[in-house]
Parts: sequence; structure tokens; C-alpha cells
Amino acid sequence: MTNGADLLCDTLLANDIDVCFANPGTSEMHFVAALDRKQNMRCVLGLFEGVVTGAADGYARMSGKPAATLLHTGPGLANALANMHNARRAATPMVNVVGDHASYHLPNDAPLTSDIESLAHPMSKYVRRCAGAEDVSRATAETIAQARNAPTGVTTLILPADAAWGELPDDSPVHMAALRAPGRVDTARLDAAVKALKGGGKPILMLAGAALREGPLKRAAQIAEATGARVIAQQSNARVERGAGRVPVERVPYPVDQATKFLAGTTTIVLIGAKAPVTFFAYPGMPTTPIPPGCQVLALADPTDNGPEALELLADALGLPAKAEVSVPKAERPELMSGELTTAAIARAVGHHLPENAIIADESVTSGREFFGFTHGAAPHDHLQVTGGAIGGGMPLACGAAIACPDRKVVNLQADGSAMYTNQALWTMAREGTDTCTVIFANRRYAILQGELKNVGAGEPGVNANKMLNLDEPALDWVSLANGMGVEAVSASTAEEFNDAFGAAMKRKGPFLIEALI
Repeated sequence: MTNGADLLCDTLLANDIDVCFANPGTSEMHFVAALDRKQNMRCVLGLFEGVVTGAADGYARMSGKPAATLLHTGPGLANALANMHNARRAATPMVNVVGDHASYHLPNDAPLTSDIESLAHPMSKYVRRCAGAEDVSRATAETIAQARNAPTGVTTLILPADAAWGELPDDSPVHMAALRAPGRVDTARLDAAVKALKGGGKPILMLAGAALREGPLKRAAQIAEATGARVIAQQSNARVERGAGRVPVERVPYPVDQATKFLAGTTTIVLIGAKAPVTFFAYPGMPTTPIPPGCQVLALADPTDNGPEALELLADALGLPAKAEVSVPKAERPELMSGELTTAAIARAVGHHLPENAIIADESVTSGREFFGFTHGAAPHDHLQVTGGAIGGGMPLACGAAIACPDRKVVNLQADGSAMYTNQALWTMAREGTDTCTVIFANRRYAILQGELKNVGAGEPGVNANKMLNLDEPALDWVSLANGMGVEAVSASTAEEFNDAFGAAMKRKGPFLIEALI
């Protein structure tokens, strides 16, 4: 005989989900035992559920397929929600398995009883509860299909303990997910985009999703050269392929005044997988969108559509050659700086030493806003951002990306305040031996909130406000924190020290941390 937990594992594996990021509890012990019997499944322990879902996010962005997560009842899911939110904003496929009490025990209202469905729905594209052991494989396949079908996204499968331990015949069927291709671009939308791009003015192609990969970016640049358009990206993006030899793309800036200036004069914005730009927050007396008045916004491809195909159809409709031959501006590898350790010095050092085919997981927040400008000439790399604004995504994102791509160096650009939300990821990096270098921007404050206090017109920070915005009493000691998690670390307080430390880190394997005292 087999059981529901075995069938859950078999269904995941049959549908090419072979990594499970986990933080299990009592209700999930039969699933843990089943995972023990399925040696094709790689199990990765996270010491906090936000690490689990953040790592699953990074893994899926780089592998192109979902991972499973294992979470313990409603409270475990609640701990995971922030990075599920980030993954939802990145359209990341993810299959969360949340254990629950045995169905017959729920009426007893035991301490961990909660409304898991209500917790899961806001951050999940799809939520499904297994009705019993005989329903597990079907429910799992349906949840996988929802995660992988456009628009890809976060899904949640609730596994009652009795559904996991319930016995089934050995020949019970393993269900396959019903997958479908992304939608095709609507002809009327294509005609409208062609007309707008041929109509002169100052049009923009705004890209997101798979349209920000190297090939589609070339096609977008070809369209731009032919029409006078400008190619840009959203402010936050799941993955951008960038670096020397690739089409450079700028993002919509975060600050409202800079974003307004960036889009000034734009007559048409053609969206390809992107959403129309809005301000991150509302500010008194300021606009909620940086789009200039009178600007036409056209959605050529929704997130449910195939963005790269949309660019191909647009190029064909404009009569452009089938092969995208574009002139990519030559960008030099940035030169190193000396003296004071500034955010610019760090950006230059990263761009100078970054190895070919590296991955950057970026949660540098205010400290990294100038990073793009300094690294157009860096070696070709992938750039991942925390897309939903829920802090604590960067370290887990880097961990998951490294597990997906063990042959590639992963660099985590990390704000210190945000890092404290999920610093347990360092332990998982150490256990898994990930080839990661974490750079902590140690300004010992919530710098973004100090700026936002002024932006919303709340004035200068006083004694109480500073107590809530500064991290210097006591100062965080990232070398000790990393060492305590099993990760080697050094501190750098000058540009020269950082240049040497980062350069050395790029030549070594395994997890490493640099505390950059800025």
C-alpha cells in the first residue's frame, strides 16, 4: 500500500518539480517521511518560512519551473506570506503545500487551527484543499497547472494530515498537470500599437517578464530604431538579462520627481507584459502616476500573453527584417574607485569584478538605485529584483537562484535593515554550500524611510522617529551574524578594502559575506 503523501511526491516528480523548500511541523510528518522515500526530490530546509518561499521564488525565476514548498498550518503560511507577495508580483510559478490538522480534528479547534484558505487567497492565484487521500494526486496536478499556466503564479495546496496518511492501492494513478500555451496577441491591439508607433511623437516600449531577456530585447531595440521609440522596463522586474553586448535598458525610477522627469514628453506607452507605471506610494499634493497628461497607454501584451512573441509580431507588422540586427552601444567595464566607501564605489567594484554569467539578487533599496548606470558594461549577467516591495526577499532570492544554477556565481546586494527580516537564509546558504556572495550595505538605518518621512511631508525626524529609523544602537555586526550561521565574512570600510574583498570573493566558491560600512 501507498499513502496520500507518497502520491503527492510522485505527482510533483512526474510534473518535473524536484526541489522542495521546507519548514515542516507535526501535521506534515507523513509528507516528510514520503520525501525521505523519494530520493529524486531535493529537500532544502529554511529556518523561517519567509526564507522558504523567497528561495522558491529565486529558484523558479532562474530554473524556469516551480519548486514546491512545505509549510506548517496557518501560522507557518502566515510567516511565508510576505515573500509569497513578492513572488506573486514577479508572476513566479510556485506550489506551496500547507499541512493542516486531520479533517476530523478541525472541529475540536486545537491551538493551531486557523482559516488557511483565507490566509492563502490574497497571495495565491489558486487555493485547493485535498478532500482525502484519493484526491491528493488530482488536487496536486490541478495546483501545478494553475502555477504554470499563464499568468504563471503562486498556488497553495492544503494537505490535511489524514489525507497524507490515508492508505491507497499501489496502482493509484498519478495525475499530470494540464498545461496550455500562453495567449496570443490580439489583432486589434497589434494594429493599434503599429499605428501609434508610426504616428510620430515620443513613443515608449515598456517591457516586463520574458520580454527582458537578451533576444527579445534585441527585437525591441530593432523596433525602437525603426520607429524612434525608447525601450524601458518597469521599476521592479523579476529578471533582466543585461551587461556588455546586451541591449541596455533603463527602469522607471522610484522617486516620483525622477520618474516624472524620466517620462516627460512621452506621447505613447506600449506595454508588453508590463503594467502602466504608478508611484510606489501616494504623496500629498503629488500625482499618483508619472505618466504625462495626454499620453496614450496601449497594452499590446498582457502578463497572460507571450511577450517575446508579441515583439516578433510587432516587428513583422512594421515590416522589419526577421533577424534583429541592432547596434548595441559599447559600454566599458567600470573602473575601480579609491578612498571613501560609497554606494558608487561598491557599484563600480561589482561591475568591475563580476564574472561572466553571474546572477545578481538585488535588495539594495536606496543604496542600489545608481547600480544600473554603473554596470551596463559589466560582464553579461542576470539581474533579479524584489518585485513586490515586501522587504526580506533578497537573501532568500539569492539562495534559491544559486540552488537552481549551481554553476553560476550569485551576488546578493542587500540593505542591512531588510536583511534582518530573513537573515536565516545565511544558514541555508552554508548548509547547501551555495556559491553566493552577500554584500551588506551597512548604513545602519532604514534610509528609505528617512527619505519617505520627508517625501510625505511629515517633517524632519525627532527623537522618537530616529529610534524607529536607525539601527546603530547597538550597531548590527554582520561579520559575527554571518559567522554564527556558518558563513565566512569580512568587513570593509574603504573602497580599497571592498575592491580587494569583492575581487577575492568572485574567485572563490561557496557562501561569503562582505559587510560594506557606508
